[in-house]
Amino acid sequence: MTAIPAGRILIMTAVDAERDAVLRGLRGADGFDVRLAGVGPALAAARTAAALAGGAYRLAISAGIGGGFAGRAAVGTLAVASAIVAADLGAETPDGFRGVDALGFGSTRVPVDAALAERLTAALREAGLAACCGPVLTVSTATGTAATAAELQARVPGAVAEAMEGFGVAAAAADNGVPALELRAISNAVGPRDRSAWRIGDALAALEAASVHLPEVLR
Repeated sequence: MTAIPAGRILIMTAVDAERDAVLRGLRGADGFDVRLAGVGPALAAARTAAALAGGAYRLAISAGIGGGFAGRAAVGTLAVASAIVAADLGAETPDGFRGVDALGFGSTRVPVDAALAERLTAALREAGLAACCGPVLTVSTATGTAATAAELQARVPGAVAEAMEGFGVAAAAADNGVPALELRAISNAVGPRDRSAWRIGDALAALEAASVHLPEVLR
């Protein structure tokens, strides 16, 4: 079993509804601080860095709802990141998109503790919740077409979900020597934007249900 160092756990959510769902699930458990990251990777990184500077944390989690890739994470599924990937951080070239890795300017990935991510996924499944584990993509512009969804899946094989804050949270955590995780409850399919098909209420309920198990898994 992966050991997590002593300290509190910081959970960053983009908006109030996500924060409230996590807090309901935690049921007042000790050792957790749940804060607002705001929307997008830049604001999430800034607010996570500020939070980490103010306390002794052993783990940072980006949590909330997100889009799921077809065939990987259906609506209502919980997605646990096996890697946190800035999927659109790079440059367009005549030969297609090149990430900052290929450009020699840094990395688009923040690794996670594989054993811890697998342990959380297994605990969610054992509790009867639909859960999967795979790369979760961070984008600055939410995907709205089938073509972009297909391009992202080709760019990051095995990607399960898309959201907008994970890489910011994880990058700030890495800079502070703190491990990171990402947990997403799927509210919609990644692809053509159809608000009528979104199930935000169901996703928030799934996020709450998942948060019930965080104290036990991350003890």
